[in-house]
Amino acid sequence: MAASDERYAFLAEWYDSRAALMRKYQLLFYPNDRSVEMYDIKNRRLFLKRSLIDGLELHHLFIGAIINIHSRQLTITDYADQRTSNLLRNKNEKTLAMIKPDAVSQMGGIIDMIHQEGFHICEAKMVRLSSYLMEFVTSGPVVAMELKGANAIDKWRTLLGPTDSATARNEAPLSIRAKFGTDNTKNAAHGSDSSKSAEREIDFFFGGRTFIGKNTATFSDCTLCVIKPHAIIEGLTGKIISAITSKGFEISALQMYHLERANSEEFLEVYKGVVDEYKSMVEELCCGSCLAMEIRSQGDVPIAFRDFVGPPDPEIARHLRPGTLRAMFGNDKIKNSVQYFFKVLDH
Repeated sequence: MAASDERYAFLAEWYDSRAALMRKYQLLFYPNDRSVEMYDIKNRRLFLKRSLIDGLELHHLFIGAIINIHSRQLTITDYADQRTSNLLRNKNEKTLAMIKPDAVSQMGGIIDMIHQEGFHICEAKMVRLSSYLMEFVTSGPVVAMELKGANAIDKWRTLLGPTDSATARNEAPLSIRAKFGTDNTKNAAHGSDSSKSAEREIDFFFGGRTFIGKNTATFSDCTLCVIKPHAIIEGLTGKIISAITSKGFEISALQMYHLERANSEEFLEVYKGVVDEYKSMVEELCCGSCLAMEIRSQGDVPIAFRDFVGPPDPEIARHLRPGTLRAMFGNDKIKNSVQYFFKVLDH
C-alpha cells in the first residue's frame, strides 16, 4: 500500500438529537494528509467524502475517543478491520496511574513527566477513597488517571521506578519515585502490574459501577478553572497545574470531562451575545477533553485567580502581564489555555 493510500478504519457513532437516533459510521483516516472519509453504515452510502480535518492526528483515534468532525461530536467505538486492530491495539494499551496523597501537591510535575513520555491521559479525577482501603491511601485525596500509550503498563512502571524511593534515587534517579517519593510506602504513585489489573483498576475508578469514594470538591471559598482541550493536546496540563500551585493556590478537586456541544453551550451561555468569539469558544471547549479544577486560596479567591489568569487575549497578556497563565500558555483569544468562572456549580 502506497504511503499516500495508507489508512486506518474505525467504527464511530454520533447522537442525532433532532431525530433522537444514534447514527453509526465507518470512519477512514488517512495519516499522510490527515484526511477523513465516512460511510453511513445503516444506509450503506458515503456520508462524508475524503476531506482534511485540521488538527486531527492518528494518536487521537482510539476506542473511547471523542473527536469533532465538522461540528459533529463522534465517539470511536471499535476498530473497523483487523489490520487497524493489529497495528494500533498495542499502541493504545491502557493502564491506571494513581498519584498518592503524599505527592498530590506535586501532581503538576508528575503529569508533565507523563506527557513528556508520550502518554495520553484519557481520564482523570481527584477522589477521597473510603476507609476500607489501606490507611495511607485514605489519609488524603488521590489523583487517578487512565493512561494510554504504546506498551503503557510496562512503560509507566519503568517511569515510576523501584517501589522504595531510596532505591529509586540510586538506581533510577530520573524516575517519579526518585523525584517525588519519600520511602517504601510514601512513594508518590501507583501503576497497574498487568493488563488484567489495569482493566480492573480502571473500571474501579472510571467504570461508574464499583467505585467507592467521593469527589473532593468543597464548594466553598473557591473558583473554577478549566484547562481547555488545546492545552491538554499540547501537553501543557502539568505545567499549568505547577504554575497554579506555585502561586499558592490549592487544587482541591479535579476531573476530566468530555463535553458535548449542548453542555459546552450551556456552560458558556453567559458569554452568548456578549463576545464575538462565543461560537468559537463553544467549539474549542467540546473539541476534546478538558480538565475542571476547583481552586482555593485565602482571601477573595475569584479576584486573585482572575488576576493570575490574565487578559483573555494572550498577546495582550504577554505585553502587559507576562507572568499570567494566558501569557505563558495561551495561543489566541480562543485557545487561551484556561477558562475560569467565579462559582463552582454543584451540577
